[in-house]
Parts: sequence; C-alpha cells; structure tokens
Amino acid sequence: MNSLITGKDGKRRCWWCGDDDVYVRYHDKEWGRPVHDDVRLFEKICLEGFQAGLSWITILRKRENFRSAFDGFDFWKVAQFDECDVARLMNDTGIIRHKGKIEATINNATRAMEMTEEFGALHVYFWRYEPKRHSRPESRKDVVAYNDVAQAMSKDLKRRGWKFVGPTTCYSFMQAMGMVNDHIDGCEFG
Repeated sequence: MNSLITGKDGKRRCWWCGDDDVYVRYHDKEWGRPVHDDVRLFEKICLEGFQAGLSWITILRKRENFRSAFDGFDFWKVAQFDECDVARLMNDTGIIRHKGKIEATINNATRAMEMTEEFGALHVYFWRYEPKRHSRPESRKDVVAYNDVAQAMSKDLKRRGWKFVGPTTCYSFMQAMGMVNDHIDGCEFG
C-alpha cells in the first residue's frame, strides 16, 4: 500500500486525505500544525470525541455546523448549556446527534474552565504532553493509534472528569493540534 499519493496539483501528500477537497485542505493547512489557542484546542478535542466510531471526513463536513451549535466552542459559554440545549442539539441534523457525546462536550467545557483556572490557559496544560522526541513515520505502517504519552494524557483527563478522551482520541488530538507530526516522511506538507 502506498503511504504517499500525488494530488491533482502534483504535490505528494499522506495517503489518508485522498483527493477530497475538504480532506486535502485540512491535511495541507491544518493537520499537524501547532495550535496554542484555547478555544481551537477545545474544539479539536471535542471533535475528536465526536469522531469516535466515525470517519474524520464526516466530522470535517459538519464542522461549521458544530461550531454554530456549540457557540464556536467557547468553553465558557458551552459550560452554561442545560437540558434545553441538549434537546436542541439532539434535534440538530447538522451535527452528530449522540447524546453521550453532546453531554460530554458540555461536561468537558466545565473541566476546561477548571483547568484554565489551575494552569492559566488550556494550552499550558495540553502542551505539557509534547513528546521529547517524535520522528515522522516512514510509511503508513509506522503510524500508531496511540502511544504512552496519549495514554498518560487520557488517564489524567479522565481523572479530572473529562469524557470521550480515550488514548486513541487523545493521540488523534495530538496529531491534529501539531503536538506530534505524523505526516509521512516525503509528504510536502509535513
């Protein structure tokens, strides 16, 4: 199996983005790029939780709807959501209507506020988990679903009351926020 593909523009990319314009744009401009903005980090970890059991392209195609439904992922606002908001979100066909994931997002907003108070900023907490060493994978067989650091992050987040933050979700979050660079060696966007 090929680990790199050549896009319509002649550029070499990681295999997973294929030729879907939404995926290609995400791969080229966002995935693996370091993020320190707390609201964007909260969005990323919530969307990774919503993705559990689904394909990432499904989430990407609904991302603007998610942003609208969850007040731009401003966790200070989302933490104030109540049962009426849960009911509203369960009727919103523009997002993934999974009650557990919706309630987890609201719960996690409160946890994010607590962590902001404790650490001064959400990014301060998350970037503590940046691995000291991380080599770009040589091929797709070298890309892992999670690692020890993601397991540690998951364990600590769960201890703090976060939901839908298993090790695989945490590792995907680490990739999305640029904490690890898993662009295949030779990808022009890595």
